Amino acid sequence: MKYIKIKFAIALLTVFTIVSCSDDILNTEASDSFTEDAIYSDVNQAKLVVVTAYNTTDSWSINRSQWWTQRIGIEGASWEAKFNFKDLDNPYKMRGGWSPSNAGLAFNNRWATSWDYVKLINEFLEKIEGSEAMEEAPEEVAQLKAEMTFLRAFTYFNLVKYYGGVPIIKKSFGLDDEFNLSRDSFEDCVDFIVNDLDEAAAILPMEASEFGRATKLAALAVKSRVLLYAASDLHDPSTVPNGPLYDYARSTKWQDAADAAKAVIDLVGDRDLIPVANATEYQNLFLHQNQDILFARSYGSLYAEMANDINTLPDQAQSPNGYTGWGLSSPSHNFALEFNMKDGTRTNNEEFDPLSINEGREMRYYANLLFQGAYFRGRNVDYALADNPSDTTPDGLDSPKGLGNQLHSSKTGYNIRKFQDESLSTLTTFSVDRPYIMYRLAEIYLNYAEAMFYINENIARDYVNKVSNRALQPNIDASGADLLEAIKRERRVELCFEGHNFFDERRWMNQDHIGGYDIRGLKWTKAVDGTLNYEEYTVVNRPWFDYRYYLPIPQTEIDKDASLEQNYGY
Repeated sequence: MKYIKIKFAIALLTVFTIVSCSDDILNTEASDSFTEDAIYSDVNQAKLVVVTAYNTTDSWSINRSQWWTQRIGIEGASWEAKFNFKDLDNPYKMRGGWSPSNAGLAFNNRWATSWDYVKLINEFLEKIEGSEAMEEAPEEVAQLKAEMTFLRAFTYFNLVKYYGGVPIIKKSFGLDDEFNLSRDSFEDCVDFIVNDLDEAAAILPMEASEFGRATKLAALAVKSRVLLYAASDLHDPSTVPNGPLYDYARSTKWQDAADAAKAVIDLVGDRDLIPVANATEYQNLFLHQNQDILFARSYGSLYAEMANDINTLPDQAQSPNGYTGWGLSSPSHNFALEFNMKDGTRTNNEEFDPLSINEGREMRYYANLLFQGAYFRGRNVDYALADNPSDTTPDGLDSPKGLGNQLHSSKTGYNIRKFQDESLSTLTTFSVDRPYIMYRLAEIYLNYAEAMFYINENIARDYVNKVSNRALQPNIDASGADLLEAIKRERRVELCFEGHNFFDERRWMNQDHIGGYDIRGLKWTKAVDGTLNYEEYTVVNRPWFDYRYYLPIPQTEIDKDASLEQNYGY
């Protein structure tokens, strides 16, 4: 592989562009005429490099030149939803499969862009040592180094989630260096990530000086997810694909994952999940900074390019077309059925009445989804086409013949409500304090419950019920395989549309939910007298290909270096 050849000045130009309007974390004037020496002679200038590296956190579009990926989330590549423009699944190549030359718009540049950040971080960690900035403010520089170490671990975790084992690079290289690198084992990558996180956690503060910066809790939360993923079926040597690039064979893997989650729980102490009384209070957990959040990114000018349209304007990006929204992710009917009834029974229970599909559901159904008849922004959502349109029985405002851009009408009969701030006057009003949440306490409880299932079911049950009970669901009393499935269902519903499901179903190797299934939707119609009916139908088929547990390494990288092994099946 011929590694990234970008001039440091280009990286700095990016830094200055990104933070030029920042007046919170930094209060310094930057110019792209600064030399590299100047950057490391002034701690305020060194901070700018760190701010750039924060772009590697979970912004769906870590490469802002990718237009589509600034406007869609990974839920559209998971069981949760379908990308909603005409009838396309193409941004993710979901129907046609992935190839080394084309993984779809949403995935194509993730390999190269991630290595850009690894290079930037490694250069910073090398050049800040012994610099004037370090002599000027040693404690502040120590924290910046810890943040960069955290961000390197974060970037590597993103790489191994998509690709399995990757080259471990701990130093920077010159502008014209050419070298060959083979991929390290998945297990070695996990060790490298965990070591970086432990090193960062030892220095990072408990509370961030500015919202969005890494903390001790953030580092330990990432470690919890890393070790949970590593312990999962996908990385068991008995499953396929297998071999050093994919396997994690530690005999203590579930205990390690449990210990990592418990470390976060112990560190937060008496701080627990914020109780809620109804769907509106639950919705508000995602609209403002609060104690449930362990690591999130700011939407404001603090990190101007860390957010994208789906984050800065989730209301427009996800609202139905009748509200002039784009409705870009249509939740699947398959996924909507994962939401329980209010009394905790499943929708596959014989008592479930499909004619009253939106009645009596659990609180999170109403907080997270828009559906036929949901009251939203001053009126009821209406996806229904009239059998005989008239002034008294018109087509629904949110139907394929409704208002706005009809190409963006929901293909499934659902839209995403989660993350939307209905108190804003318009869909395009900027929400400065709305966080983009990456890690929160409910996930850590679910991580702990899943890991403890393999060690102590009683403790697992206690922690999954902390999440379920907060959502006003009754206690889960299951055991054995039923308990594990209840933990998975709780994870799907509690963490929906937050970027988890794409990875969760893969690490569980749940082929019912990662491919080979139909994305189902509801077509609503209304009779002359206003009576509503729906038909369940297949929106699109998602075929399954055995190689799709991982993304392909771009063919251009393989062509540069024959020692760089391609992923299984490509």
